[in-house]
Amino acid sequence: MSKKKYYINGKFIGDGSLAVIAGPCSLENLELGIRVAKTMKYLCDERGLLYIFKASFDKANRTSVHAWRGPGLEKGIEQLAEIKTIVDVPILTDIHESYQAQPVGEVVDVIQIPAFLCRQTDLLVAAAKTGKIINIKKAQFLAPEDMIYAVAKCREAGNDNVIICERGTSMGYHRLVVDMTGLHTMSDFGYPIIFDATHSAQQPGGLGGASGGNYKLAFPLSRAAAAVGIDGVFAETHPNPKEALSDGPNMIPLDQMGKFLDEVLAIHNTAQKFLGEEAN
Repeated sequence: MSKKKYYINGKFIGDGSLAVIAGPCSLENLELGIRVAKTMKYLCDERGLLYIFKASFDKANRTSVHAWRGPGLEKGIEQLAEIKTIVDVPILTDIHESYQAQPVGEVVDVIQIPAFLCRQTDLLVAAAKTGKIINIKKAQFLAPEDMIYAVAKCREAGNDNVIICERGTSMGYHRLVVDMTGLHTMSDFGYPIIFDATHSAQQPGGLGGASGGNYKLAFPLSRAAAAVGIDGVFAETHPNPKEALSDGPNMIPLDQMGKFLDEVLAIHNTAQKFLGEEAN
């Protein structure tokens, strides 16, 4: 089956190359966003990779009600628009409620549906109606083959521009595992597949009132995903994860992102040779 591909900012996702979606977990402030976006754009440009900046304006699913959530919709959209203009990068952010789709769609290039919400029909339909590319994260509780129904909701709402993102599956308390066969299953749907490296290394609720994780696991997991075959990698990154306001333990330090990209890209390029032979 031929796979859909999308043209974003001069490059394709889904054409056999490796796309990169990266940024801080939450949009802590404009200065941080610009710093990360500039660094990641430089690293990706060096390697000829499509780069999409990611940050959340609201983390509505934090473990504790007292945890930092972000700057909010209005201020967040303003900051994302500034980053897009200043750094000249495409933007991805997530929405949690249907009313957020329209204003977010006016600024971003890709709207993301959080994993916990990938079965929410009204949210998917609202995102689809913006006409933007929709990155749907597979829920931690969902079988890979069942993601086709989330895709169908967007398609039947008039938007077939979908990306599917794997981010690990719950296995007991505070534990995620990645079923690499799921990447192959979902790839057969005919849409680009993204591997979420850092959320797959997360330990949900592992610190009591916050999520834990081990960012070092993002490296081997991403190498394995690249070997199976993916169209892009998603990674949250921060100059100092220990000081980050959300998801610090599983975010890759910004100064290690070059090494991370080189490892994933090397295996991705090798795997594409075999995947091309399989297609023939």
